[in-house]
Amino acid sequence: MKNAPDFLPQLTGSFAQPAAENPTVAMVEAAYRHHGLHFRYINCEVSPENLKAAVDGAQAMGWTGFNCSIPHKVAVIPYLDGLGKSASLIGAVNTIVKRDGQWIGENTDGKGFVQALREAIDPNEKHITLFGAGGAARAVAVELALAGAASITLVNRSKERAEAVVALLNEHTNARASYHPWTDRYAIDLSSDIVINATSVGLFPNVQEQLNIDFDSITPDMVVADGIHNPPDTHFLKTAAAKGCKTVNGLQMLVNQGVIGIKYWTGVDVDPTVMHAALKKVLDIH
Repeated sequence: MKNAPDFLPQLTGSFAQPAAENPTVAMVEAAYRHHGLHFRYINCEVSPENLKAAVDGAQAMGWTGFNCSIPHKVAVIPYLDGLGKSASLIGAVNTIVKRDGQWIGENTDGKGFVQALREAIDPNEKHITLFGAGGAARAVAVELALAGAASITLVNRSKERAEAVVALLNEHTNARASYHPWTDRYAIDLSSDIVINATSVGLFPNVQEQLNIDFDSITPDMVVADGIHNPPDTHFLKTAAAKGCKTVNGLQMLVNQGVIGIKYWTGVDVDPTVMHAALKKVLDIH
């Protein structure tokens, strides 16, 4: 006798505002279909004043977990039951997981980035120059430190924001962190093994925008990474590649974030190439 059909998928999704331009749904649903997982991913526009109601609603409807994007990564924390180690250090979450009936907040921003970076270089004992000190930069810096980075130089215009990240790293990790002011045409320290853009410079539609750095200070032995996923081939990465550097793009990071999130929710290691192909299709990347 055939098994009775099951019309009740397990639910996951995303709470954000704005939500319409978030391509995560395309890559996650592609992975669910490819692996025959009886899950759905629902992209939801949730305003700040409705965030608590949305979390309560997900609980009431038995959701397995969800993502939180801008502007909810910090605001959602009071509505959760606990945080993972790196999420606690970062002070922000983007992936919420149901564990033993409790909502636990994780942060896959930095984890996805470090996983993508490892395909080119192991950050353990490496010297890193990181541009930016916002939420994404903070997540990447914490995960790099937890992955064993020897030193992290944060280059940023806002001294206060950067020094807060530096203090966090020096106090809670073994990495040596320092702040450098972002001066005009900033010259990258030649001792840097890894150089990372964690700012929004070059993000669509401002694809011609360039980092205010001395591009002659990039050397071929550096691994250069950019957190921007659209376009994945930024001016920064194209310049570095032309100099002979290995490069890591933001599309790889976004896919890895999804892989980690799906593992949290389903326990399954999904095929990243399926998700990568889905993203390239919806973003019209050739």
